[in-house]
Amino acid sequence: MFGRWLQRLGPGPAAYALLLLLICAGHSAWGAPADSIVYQTPSTFDPHSGPAHMIHHLSLFVMQITAVIFVVVASLLAFVVVRYRQRDPNDDSEPPQIYGSTQIELAWTVIPILIVLVLFLTTARILFAIQDQKMPATAIDADVVGHQFWWEFHYPKYGFTTANELHVPVSTEQAPMTTSLNLLSADVDHSFWAPALFGKIDSIPNQVNHIWITPDKVGMYVGQCAQFCGVEHAKMLLRVYVQTPEDFAAWVKNQQQPGVQDPAVAEGRQIFESQACSSCHVIRGTAAQGQFGPDLTHFMSRDTLASGAADNTPANLKLWIQDPDYVKPGSLMPAMQLSGDQIDKVVAYLTTLK
Repeated sequence: MFGRWLQRLGPGPAAYALLLLLICAGHSAWGAPADSIVYQTPSTFDPHSGPAHMIHHLSLFVMQITAVIFVVVASLLAFVVVRYRQRDPNDDSEPPQIYGSTQIELAWTVIPILIVLVLFLTTARILFAIQDQKMPATAIDADVVGHQFWWEFHYPKYGFTTANELHVPVSTEQAPMTTSLNLLSADVDHSFWAPALFGKIDSIPNQVNHIWITPDKVGMYVGQCAQFCGVEHAKMLLRVYVQTPEDFAAWVKNQQQPGVQDPAVAEGRQIFESQACSSCHVIRGTAAQGQFGPDLTHFMSRDTLASGAADNTPANLKLWIQDPDYVKPGSLMPAMQLSGDQIDKVVAYLTTLK
């Protein structure tokens, strides 16, 4: 029903407003299994992975120290304000002035130095513990490449590439599983961050950074780019799907297959391959071998499009192809200037890529 409304409205402010309303309403169902957890708000205070637990404990330690500092400073301030307040409006005298107190100067110099030293050493210990973690031979490897403005995920062990939605297996005491992520950038600086699983890790051109995760609960965890990387930085979102080993293996097996070739949508495929779409996107098993945009081989297996900017529905997909700037202003995908009939046929083709 909503799809027909969008089609009637066509590209315009009203259609865009309705699309945003649908996106907001759809956030209550992010596509995770019913018995799993869903994190719609990134938070470091509910960790579910090894690095996140370390960072969480460090943050609590820092908060305890700063809370003590706040209480001490606020108490001293309140004491001074009350004790030395002006009691007589006609009393213009000043309290006794004390200069050169060695004890006071030592206190406000030595104590802060000791506090900073403790925080520095504690933070360094956590950083080295995360960075020096040995990767087991059974670790799942994935290369994460930041683009303006989307994420590319390459699984070299399994021989396929996907985008914007990272899938990893859950780690349990009975079956511990580590996922090792190598972070790169194809253009500018990005920062890969899903706070329930790990800290911010920069993706920098010509440099490979590394992080590992051991997620302990099945579910969908949201994150985003945490480094300003251009006009659409705020909508460079990501999702991490933590799955059971069986579900992850089934997902991998499906992703390894070439794109579905349904004769019923052959005309839409022909339009896709004859336009500039095939110059930017890959669909394995077809003539589309572009490298600039996301791999679309199993496009409909994702819950979102435009790096999380909208739910992956035919109506949103049509609006995205019609005019990407209405869905994600500043995105680098151009409007293809296709007719309405051509767009319908391309959408019909893309919706078969599951």
